[in-house]
Amino acid sequence: MIHELVSQVPAESTQQAVGYPTLFLLVALGSLVPVVPTGALVSSAAVVAIHQTDPLALLFVFAVASSAAFLGDIALYWLGRRGVHSRKGSRWLEALRRRAPQARLANAEEKLDKHSKSVLVLSRLVPAGRIPVMLACLLGEMPLRRFARGDVPACLAWAAAYQLIGILGGSLFDEPWEGVVAAIALTLLLSGAPAAWRRLRPHGGSPAPR
Repeated sequence: MIHELVSQVPAESTQQAVGYPTLFLLVALGSLVPVVPTGALVSSAAVVAIHQTDPLALLFVFAVASSAAFLGDIALYWLGRRGVHSRKGSRWLEALRRRAPQARLANAEEKLDKHSKSVLVLSRLVPAGRIPVMLACLLGEMPLRRFARGDVPACLAWAAAYQLIGILGGSLFDEPWEGVVAAIALTLLLSGAPAAWRRLRPHGGSPAPR
């Protein structure tokens, strides 16, 4: 038993030395360029963490994920502000416009007028909600400091939510890779559920005849 624990220490140290910086870079990159599935990354990292002997592993995953998400958001917002204040705009601002449907942008602008901080928090938790809200903040010329104050609890809530998904998925299996697969599947299911619901629900119009 003691031999097994000792043999795990170098492996875990290597995983942490490589895993935490990699997680930070990928989450920051995914926040800056929204093509990386950052939620699945955090859930997978949480699965690996609960199978380690280090009691602080989950805390490290939470700290790394939330700080990387915040850094990526602030960098993207700063780049977007440069486009707003430039006559020619910028490719970052245009990329945000392409990723924010007009209907969602209008909805985000309406809600920001009433509940700016809570909308920022929810935008991080709702799939595909971050970019329209961020663009609405940019077009409304929200100062960077005010956006940052609202983005801190948003990133903390986001990291906690996806870490909880990883903990739930990883606790069901003995092998880490099985938990990672379950966490990724659950994350993708939750991410795709709102889009599937919008497609399946009946559109407004005249009621069907009885």
